[in-house]
Amino acid sequence: MVNSLKNLLPGKPKGIGIELAPDRISVAQLRKQGQGFKLVTLATVPVPEGLFHEGQITDIAGMAELIQSTLAENKLKVKRVATAVAGGRDTVTRIIPIPAELNDQELREMVLNQEAGLYLPFPREEADVDYQKLGLFVDEDGIEKFQVLLVATRKEITDSYVRTFQQAGLQIDVLEISSFSLIRTIREQLRQFSPQEAVAIVDIEFESTEISIAVDGVPQFSRTVPIGTYQIQSGLSRAMNLPPSRSTELLQSMTIPVNPSDGMSAGKMGGSNPGATAMLRIIGELADELRRSIDFYLNQGDNLEVAQLLLAGPGGSIGQLDEFFTQRLSLPSSQIDPISALGLEVTQDVPQAQRPGLGVVLGLGLREAR
Repeated sequence: MVNSLKNLLPGKPKGIGIELAPDRISVAQLRKQGQGFKLVTLATVPVPEGLFHEGQITDIAGMAELIQSTLAENKLKVKRVATAVAGGRDTVTRIIPIPAELNDQELREMVLNQEAGLYLPFPREEADVDYQKLGLFVDEDGIEKFQVLLVATRKEITDSYVRTFQQAGLQIDVLEISSFSLIRTIREQLRQFSPQEAVAIVDIEFESTEISIAVDGVPQFSRTVPIGTYQIQSGLSRAMNLPPSRSTELLQSMTIPVNPSDGMSAGKMGGSNPGATAMLRIIGELADELRRSIDFYLNQGDNLEVAQLLLAGPGGSIGQLDEFFTQRLSLPSSQIDPISALGLEVTQDVPQAQRPGLGVVLGLGLREAR
């Protein structure tokens, strides 16, 4: 992983946050303003099919060119960026216990060269691994240990990001897991919960949904399920005899019927909608996967009860999705608003439907704020 170069070049302007996704590139430039931040630039452009698939950049030259054109269109002349790899089968986050008696060098040796290989679903030599030491605890045998957050990604994934940004003429300051960026954005919201409460963060992206369960702002469990806005949109389009589309505009205009007798409304379309059954079936499958994930987490020892679901990503803005999950899972659910969560001063209008999908890129922008 690429570490943050904090204070390496004091006084020099930093860069921007760039999120790469199968359906869009998002760019955010933040500036410190008093005790808070100002959103200087925010831009999102669609990604054509074929550049990015299942968490991997499949056309490095095409993606680099798209990054360059996005920066040029928004008059951004920067050289440094923070970016993120989406969670999935090629990434691992795990909290592991390490004896507290180890010094920093011994801790590094144990985590990177001994422990890491025990938790990876791919060979250790194929992984980029990083870690962060968390708090102390005493185990059931009375031994004092550190909790260590282990993070790993396949090298071919991180290498493709480094090569893409190099080809675009940019230097990566920070390369992290997208769920970390999202948690950074909503950290003040997470502080409303006690250290004895867990929160499930549900990031509904284009190809998949990443489920992260966090306690006191630290991810304890993560799982990615292959249901995203594309699957929901495709089911909706087929049922309504519409052509396939990668856009989420129609989806975000929908309002889910909370009661079975209600029809599904869709902006100007109104009334009952033939896509309701198809859309509800897929969202219902996602709800079932959420329940399985939460149950699995709870069954892994003395884990804390989940107090709330926080919905993020482009799919998080579907009308009444929070109420649907609240009823389906018997858990309070709410859609995040990253701009409000950060108390950002904004100079451009950011529609409410777009806001849940900005959590990751704003979290990356925070890493580069100057």
